[in-house]
Amino acid sequence: MIALTLDRIAEITRTRIRGSARPDATVTGPVVVDSRQAGPGSLFVALGGERADGHDFAGAAVAAGAAAVLGSRPVEAPQLLADGGDDGVVAALGRLGRAVADGVTAAGADIVGVTGSSGKTTTKDLLAQVLGGLGPVVAPAGSFNNEIGHPLTVLRADSDTRFVVLEKAARGIGHIAHLCTIAPPRIGVVLNVGSAHMGEFGGREAIAQAKGELVEALPSAADGGVAVLNTDDDAVRAMAARTAARVVTYGRGEGADVRARDVELDAAGRARFTLEMNGGSAPVRLAVVGEHQVHNALAVAAVAAEFGMGAAAAAEALAQAGPVSRWRMEVDELGDGTTVVNDAYNANPESMAAALRTLGAIAERRRSFAVLGAMAELGGEAREAHEETGRLAASLGVDGLIVVGEEAAPIADGAAGTAGWQGEAVAVPDAAGAVEALRTRLRPKDVVLVKGSRVAGLEKVAEKVAEGLTASGKDAQ
Repeated sequence: MIALTLDRIAEITRTRIRGSARPDATVTGPVVVDSRQAGPGSLFVALGGERADGHDFAGAAVAAGAAAVLGSRPVEAPQLLADGGDDGVVAALGRLGRAVADGVTAAGADIVGVTGSSGKTTTKDLLAQVLGGLGPVVAPAGSFNNEIGHPLTVLRADSDTRFVVLEKAARGIGHIAHLCTIAPPRIGVVLNVGSAHMGEFGGREAIAQAKGELVEALPSAADGGVAVLNTDDDAVRAMAARTAARVVTYGRGEGADVRARDVELDAAGRARFTLEMNGGSAPVRLAVVGEHQVHNALAVAAVAAEFGMGAAAAAEALAQAGPVSRWRMEVDELGDGTTVVNDAYNANPESMAAALRTLGAIAERRRSFAVLGAMAELGGEAREAHEETGRLAASLGVDGLIVVGEEAAPIADGAAGTAGWQGEAVAVPDAAGAVEALRTRLRPKDVVLVKGSRVAGLEKVAEKVAEGLTASGKDAQ
């Protein structure tokens, strides 16, 4: 973080200095919401929570070296006091993030925003790695993509930072627009408009409206703004009319500015293709798993091209960019030949379909199992979306479906109603039930996909399989 005095931070955040705080004391970072991460010169942000109130840990943070505590109720520590409870603290954090964002961009840094219904985190991770070859990059860990994670990420930037890569999530109209006020991007990437959070938004048009707030926030073309749009997605393609920025398209069709052709998957489910951009072409072999990663890689290449990277350099950087965030198409090859695909972080209809197709590509002639949990926040579309997932699994020849939880039960119904499917569908109540179902069915050399919405906690199933859970192996109970 750029070093700032408490006096200056209070001015920026519209908070009051109190307690033993010295106005000339300096915060050098990091800014943290977990007192266990506090250290010399840090700023501890105290927020309330269901299980614990951050204010109760103010003393521990200061003892670890924190210069001050940003909170909404008085504590016995150097403090910046915000009005308005947690909302006031979050607003203050956002103002501080904006000040640092303005400082680093004035020093020459570029801010890149990424949004979409699926693929945001993987694309952000790939982009951070590719741009890392051009200069220091700040990017969030995992899915730090909301009104708290966004400023916390920006606040890690300093005068040496060349790129800030930010993931932008939305649970309603106006959310992405607000995030763009904290760290205004010069380049915005929109990946897709799918069914994630359909229940909250009410329809795909509303989702597109929310995602398009990113391109609306970009500077004009004359001021360097660039909108990177997936031309294979009709709702994303239409966003070109909503921005004054220069539009760069990517996709697999002939008309895309950055294009993939001759896409193939290897035996491990990793894509290879020919990248075409800026009049050049180069072969790419991705290190991440799934054909859906091609679009993510194209988005990254389109951004890289804006910073002078040619097709050959982009292809080489993409080939070296691997998975970073946990539980997103993680592939483990076990000693007995079993393959585990852990994609348990989250799920929506589009990402479910992509994961199932990847399972089919990896399994080929081996037996395949899919442990699937519910897809949350689909509203009135939930039952049909789950049934369609089951039908797709059956059509792809999945040998065994283990459906976890009552909300996911229609997946089994969809598979069972698919003519000609010879597989088995089993319904279990929870992750422990899925482990037991696998324990009696799994054999060496099988392929297992684990996927569901975050609340299902299915990463535990993948971990048990990775520990050696097969019918002929050890008991992983």
